[in-house]
Amino acid sequence: MDTKPRISGPSERAVVITRVGEGQWHALEDDLVVGRGHAARRPDGRLFVSIDAWHDATFDRLAEAMLAALPAPLYTVVDEADADLTAGWQRAGFTIRRREWEYVVPTDPRSTGLGEILPPPGVTIVPAGQADEGLLRALDRAIRAEVEASVGWWQSMPAEVLPHRDGDTIVDPSKYAVAAAPDRYLGLIRVVTVIRPRVGLLAVRSGEQRRGIARALLAHALGSLHRSGYTVASAEVHESNRAATALFEGAGARPASSNLELVR
Repeated sequence: MDTKPRISGPSERAVVITRVGEGQWHALEDDLVVGRGHAARRPDGRLFVSIDAWHDATFDRLAEAMLAALPAPLYTVVDEADADLTAGWQRAGFTIRRREWEYVVPTDPRSTGLGEILPPPGVTIVPAGQADEGLLRALDRAIRAEVEASVGWWQSMPAEVLPHRDGDTIVDPSKYAVAAAPDRYLGLIRVVTVIRPRVGLLAVRSGEQRRGIARALLAHALGSLHRSGYTVASAEVHESNRAATALFEGAGARPASSNLELVR
């Protein structure tokens, strides 16, 4: 545990920054906690930080203490609508690395226009939980290799779909539906349901794109959610991914918010 006194601003009362545990800091003023900082390493190995403080001066002092103690690079994620929080991290030397739009997507085929969408000839949709795990992991590796060899977008993916053990990104195979040819898988979609269902990943092998496979996978996933009683889902789309933006907006999705990932 280490303690560093700092002056909090016009009140000139001392704010004490204390490291209270592994990856945890408190800002204390008159023995009251007036701010908290947290650092955690995500499965892909990147170190993410967060700060919760009422005042800019407290935020800045927590950031100063944390950045002095932690190795670079450091990452954080903020709601772009929270201008004060974004400004706080920028004062600490963070810059915007990526912007991701969050869409609200209807599930009713009458709203999406996907009710009659079928996969192309020779392709079938394997529902979530029924995919062959070996073929699914092979598809995952193939798609990642294709993305990195072309546009290199995979490293801009959210941490949850970056490599885990042995370079694998498949954590729970039951969350994936796939588009299948007789001898291999061609595309995948992952839907995770906590409070609201979320489309976390939709990808098709490069040689199989522009055949309607992604649209068929989305139609299948949204239709399944609608039959299960969900009226909407959410989806996050990187701002530079024009194909995904067109696909979701074509299905009636509307942007609800945007998130920024910042790096120092």
